[in-house]
Amino acid sequence: MRIGIGYDVHKLVKDRKLILGGIEFDYEYGLLGHSDADVLVHAIMDAILGAMNLADIGNLFPDTDPKYKDIYSINLLDRVVELMEERNYKIGNIDTVIICEMPKISPKRLEIQEMIAKHLKTDIENVSIKASTSEKLSFTGRGEGIEARAVVLLEKID
Repeated sequence: MRIGIGYDVHKLVKDRKLILGGIEFDYEYGLLGHSDADVLVHAIMDAILGAMNLADIGNLFPDTDPKYKDIYSINLLDRVVELMEERNYKIGNIDTVIICEMPKISPKRLEIQEMIAKHLKTDIENVSIKASTSEKLSFTGRGEGIEARAVVLLEKID
């Protein structure tokens, strides 16, 4: 078994779509980034890569490469899953948290959980998606950005 942790944060701005866990939210702000800036998927990818002792997503998918400009992060997650399978690992379980004041995550939590489980090629019971506020503290509390954390347990496939 291997354990990995991932973290990501992006600034909220006007005139961008808000994508979290591969799901679009109807919200007046979106996340600023080279890709779609999906903080949840980015945290999950870094957790998986860390568990395998590989470089982070910034090295694997550099923001200096135009082919990743505005890319749907779920497509990048699919590549990370390929790397995981090439090394004979599968998801044991994953636990995540999205930290933001708005939008409310709970109405789309199950949809996100289903999307992530599908792309991780695992049962939905192995994917925990949680949300929390920062009680109006820090940049997330002021509505300036969204952050996500993920912990993953990888199991070796015999």
